[in-house]
Amino acid sequence: MKAYAKLVAVVLVAWFAFALIAGALGFFQNQGNRIGAAVGIAAGVPLVLFAVCFAASDSFRKFALGLNARTLTFAQSGRMIGVTFVILQARGVLPAIFAWPAGYGDIFIGATAAIVASKLYGPSHRGSFIFWQGLGILDLVTAVGLGTTAGLIRPHSVPMAPMTVLPLSLIPTFLVPLYLISHVICIAQARGWRRASRERHFEVAARPARSQIGVPGR
Repeated sequence: MKAYAKLVAVVLVAWFAFALIAGALGFFQNQGNRIGAAVGIAAGVPLVLFAVCFAASDSFRKFALGLNARTLTFAQSGRMIGVTFVILQARGVLPAIFAWPAGYGDIFIGATAAIVASKLYGPSHRGSFIFWQGLGILDLVTAVGLGTTAGLIRPHSVPMAPMTVLPLSLIPTFLVPLYLISHVICIAQARGWRRASRERHFEVAARPARSQIGVPGR
C-alpha cells in the first residue's frame, strides 16, 4: 500500500503541474461561450484512468477503499471556492446560468463538509452520508454540464472564457475531477459499512455459542 501511496502522490503532483503549465501556455483557452474540448480531455482522462484502475486492479481498489473517507469528506470544504463564481458573476465576468448553480452548489457542499465528516461518518448514518456524497457529485455534474452548454442555452450571454485560463482553469482541469473521485471513493466505502457491521455482529453473537460447546474463539 505504501507503494501506491507514493505513486498516487507523484501522479497528483504531475497532474497539477500539467494543469498549471498547460493553463499558463494557453492550451485550454477558448473564446467561445463554453468550456472547450481541451478542458474536457484534461478533466476526463484522469477520471477514466481512475475508473479503469479501480475496476481492474484489486490492489488499487483495496488501497482506494483504505483511504480515510472522513478526511476525504472534510477536504470537500475547499468547495467554498464556489463563492468566486458568484462574485465574478456579479461583476459580469461569468454568466449567471453557470455561476449561480455551480457557485451556490459548491458553497453548500463546502459549508456542510465538516459537519458531514464529523456527524454523519459511520454505519449508523450510512444513508445520509451517501446521499450527501451524491449531492456533491450532482453539483459537479451540473456545473460541468452548464459550463459546456451555456453558449447554447444563452448564446448572447457573458462568455465562459475566464474558466479556460488561469487561475480558474485549474478548477475544471484539476479540482473538479479530484473532488469527483473523492466522492466516488467515499460512496464505495460507505456501501461496505453495513456488510462489515453485520459481519462483526455475527462474529460477536457467535462467540458465546462457541464457548458453550467448547470451541475456542478466534
